Amino acid sequence: MQENVINKIYIDGEFVTPHGTELFDLFNPATGKVIGQVQLADEVDTEAAVAAAKRALPAWSATSKEERIDALRRLQAAVAARRNEILEAITVEYGAPVHNSFMVDSTVTAFADMITTLEGFDFTRQVGNATVEIAPVGVAGLITPWNSDPFFIADKLATALAAGCTVVIKPSEMSATQTQAITQALHEAGLPKGVFNIVTGRGDVVGTTITHHVDVAKISFTGSTATGRVIFREAADTLKSLTLELGGKSPSIILDDADLDEAVTGALMSGFANSGQACVAGTRILVPESRLDEVLAVATAKMADFPVGDPRDPATAIGPMVSERQWERVQSYIRLGVEEGARIVAGGPDRPEGLADGYYVRPTLFADVTNDMRIAREEIFGPVLSILTYRDEDHAVEIANDSDYGLHAYVFSSDPARAHRIASRLEVGRVAINGGYEPLSPFGGFKQSGIGREYGTFGLEGFLEPRSVMA
Repeated sequence: MQENVINKIYIDGEFVTPHGTELFDLFNPATGKVIGQVQLADEVDTEAAVAAAKRALPAWSATSKEERIDALRRLQAAVAARRNEILEAITVEYGAPVHNSFMVDSTVTAFADMITTLEGFDFTRQVGNATVEIAPVGVAGLITPWNSDPFFIADKLATALAAGCTVVIKPSEMSATQTQAITQALHEAGLPKGVFNIVTGRGDVVGTTITHHVDVAKISFTGSTATGRVIFREAADTLKSLTLELGGKSPSIILDDADLDEAVTGALMSGFANSGQACVAGTRILVPESRLDEVLAVATAKMADFPVGDPRDPATAIGPMVSERQWERVQSYIRLGVEEGARIVAGGPDRPEGLADGYYVRPTLFADVTNDMRIAREEIFGPVLSILTYRDEDHAVEIANDSDYGLHAYVFSSDPARAHRIASRLEVGRVAINGGYEPLSPFGGFKQSGIGREYGTFGLEGFLEPRSVMA
């Protein structure tokens, strides 16, 4: 049935066969067919990986900034050399449209961004008569999700290594093909044994072993809020340092002075990013009551700019959901929206016409949505967007902040100063004004969107502890 079995994990600088024996099916979401299996690691494998990282820690933590930069450059070059292989894995196993090549490019630039950060970072500071040494926290457990597997591995790994930590990575078992591709690249960079270890397995087996382990000092996790709560509790017994980047229900606020053509395009792009399987997706589109009809007309017309289909077709903007389970989840929310009284403007339940196979969803836009509806409050993680109306600026901010989440927001306006005033009132970790972006700015959320920050200096400091030496 399967074309291949991935039966290697990476421990202490070597590809080894897992002690664990469970096989997990891997799917091509564009066809719904099994493309292979992965042999999952277990507690024994995880213990071995942690032990390897612990052995490697004294030497790696003592490396100079220049030595770490050199290692990051080698990792960057190795990943860049396997760009096409990684892109193919993302397309086949995740169903990302080929035009989403930025998913691989961002994997490469994750190392470049951390090199830039590290070059300007001072590991020694003076506070009065105290010398403050900024030291690595220790062995770090990095737990990554399935919606951009190579990037999350690269970003977390680059940051931890730049800090002087050694790591154990637990990628999603659903992304084993992608993990295999990037692991091979990382191995070819020739880093010291044990500095990084990669063990693919279940969260309740490998993940739990990492989060409970006394020799793991830091956890960096990206994924759902529900899983984040579990990790928070499991890490409490050993008082681990935590960075948790969790769910989102991001608002896209279109102000009444915005160019609707540009603003609606930007809002739809933010909502449908990564086929809607993105924690930062702008799934609540807030529009002024006075311009609702105009927005609906523009949005309905522009839905044609986001075709769903074969991820290998360059015209495809939205690929399949990652799994049958995720497809069913998204379908349930579309049905729920109708039951709650929302009006379907575009899309709807079931598969798109002509796409009977695979986990395809009709990109769906709801109107007549109020912020107490579940489709406006819960993270759907699919191409399902809701349009809500507001009376004035204060009302827009009130709706935007009335959420359990606070990860990201988008503001569209022809007046940058006005947009900035609105942005400064939003309870979120990042706000993009008219599509603005800065990769080195801190990323993370307020409220149930997480704890701590990633990227740039703020992300690096999450893997460090200050030590004051007073004389």
